[in-house]
Amino acid sequence: MYRCRLTYDEWKAMIEKHREGVFENSSDFKGYVGFLSIDEVSQKQVWNYKEDKITVCDSGYKWLTIMPKDDYYCITVMMDGEYNVKVSYIDMIDSQGIDDDGVPFFYDCYLDLVVYPDGYVKVDDRDELDEALENADINKEQYDRALDTADKLVKELLDDYDKFMNFVGRRLEFFRTHREDRK
Repeated sequence: MYRCRLTYDEWKAMIEKHREGVFENSSDFKGYVGFLSIDEVSQKQVWNYKEDKITVCDSGYKWLTIMPKDDYYCITVMMDGEYNVKVSYIDMIDSQGIDDDGVPFFYDCYLDLVVYPDGYVKVDDRDELDEALENADINKEQYDRALDTADKLVKELLDDYDKFMNFVGRRLEFFRTHREDRK
């Protein structure tokens, strides 16, 4: 498992970015809500989807991070400069914490879900999860939890794209309101 800080430093194309984050404790969500403004990239990042190409990282793009406090996933909603959702990427995670500098992190548990704007959900990196178990990088409990978490998300949060976007919208609104309150 690798440790992922919510500064997205592994995205080497990002030259200049700004991260803010708040913790939400509401009736329907408890956890971290982060916002990454991508100011400059060395090269835009494009993913293939069906016959289309989807830009997921470019200058002016915004990424919303949603990481529930007591659960095993982290959502990254990739949006263009006008807040149009391009794709949502959900990491199954093993554990999470906060570094001394206040930046949240998680330990990635290999399995991912990619949610496209047409509602299609792709299970990604299942082979990496299987290989991690075979190589004893994770134990059976971690393996099962990653699969169970992904299955629960598909059945409960991602079963209706509009419901998922409502959930995302409430997190974005919370972030915006909290940020305005601090100014």
